[in-house]
Amino acid sequence: MLPAVKNYRDLARNRLSRFAFDYLDGGAEDGHAMARNLASWSRVTLKPRAMVDVTEVDAGVDVFGKRQALPVFVGPTGLNGLYWPRAEEALARAAHTAGVPFVLSTASTSLIEDVRAATDGELWLQLYVQKNRRIAESMMARAQTAGFNALMLTVDTMVHGKRDHDIRNGFRMPVPWTIRLMTDLAMHPRWCLRMLRQGGSPQLVNLARSSGTASNIEQQAAALSRQMDMGLTWDDIAWVRRHWRGPVIVKGLLTVGDALRAQRAGADGIVISNHGGRQLDAAPSPLEQLPPIADAVRSKMHIFVDGGVRRGSDIAKALALGAHAVLLGRAPLYGLAARGPRGVAEVMDILRDEFEITLRLLGVAHASRLSSNCVA
Repeated sequence: MLPAVKNYRDLARNRLSRFAFDYLDGGAEDGHAMARNLASWSRVTLKPRAMVDVTEVDAGVDVFGKRQALPVFVGPTGLNGLYWPRAEEALARAAHTAGVPFVLSTASTSLIEDVRAATDGELWLQLYVQKNRRIAESMMARAQTAGFNALMLTVDTMVHGKRDHDIRNGFRMPVPWTIRLMTDLAMHPRWCLRMLRQGGSPQLVNLARSSGTASNIEQQAAALSRQMDMGLTWDDIAWVRRHWRGPVIVKGLLTVGDALRAQRAGADGIVISNHGGRQLDAAPSPLEQLPPIADAVRSKMHIFVDGGVRRGSDIAKALALGAHAVLLGRAPLYGLAARGPRGVAEVMDILRDEFEITLRLLGVAHASRLSSNCVA
């Protein structure tokens, strides 16, 4: 096991091709939003209490009436087949070994049904809505049949943010064969062999199945990006409710006003998120928006936050500022790209150990007792 999540990032950089690592690690435009996300955690300091019995600590929390071992989710991320074959199955198994839910992305490279077959743990579905809403309806129906527990509706991707690194690398799906790419692949033979063993370019298989798209990555990518429903409004929460039994969480909010609108529209929870700094480069960091949003709606709905969680102490900071749990995006992927399923498990163990250490050093024996009193 490596010392920290950042060490798995370093190893992933060495093992992935350049375009794959940049897709994983890069943000929108100049990377300011992503930098703000990472910096925001270091600006929060915590107040430890002394002489508290922390022989035993309880790192678990209740979310929608269910107990989970840590206040984290392995969050939804797309095109994970770039990092390891059958990536979502590996991520789901690691999440459930850690005692936390896994959120499967619409842009996954593993089928809903295959992820369910890989584990009997708790699964959530993250949903993008295309112009043809029958695609989203099909995905919801398939996830319900497979026993997924909750739906995470992402609302901050009407269009894809401008990502300079993808343009610079010539990255698109399918991956174009250029001299630059072939040189990149030659420098990463182990990664190249893994991709060849899984049949080359990963496919957006869930989108393909629900849209009736052939095994053609260009058509799948078009269905995911150029055909997003830009007319989605708060009234459409009612449409989601007609097709989904269970909690509905709206992901991609950054203002108190939108949090209140989500609550009035009937959402059960929200994710304060700027999409990992990959959409609007001028967006604020989610952590900075957490306290006022928590003040406004925490008593009425579940609040989750993401954006640069790299340490167990970050989890404690988020809960102290009003979140019920955090979403992990890049951190498990660094583990996956660095060491495969073993790397994901190690990253989850590191975050658990660091979170429990933070609880003990704070003098807080139960994660549920983290509050603003813990923030300096």
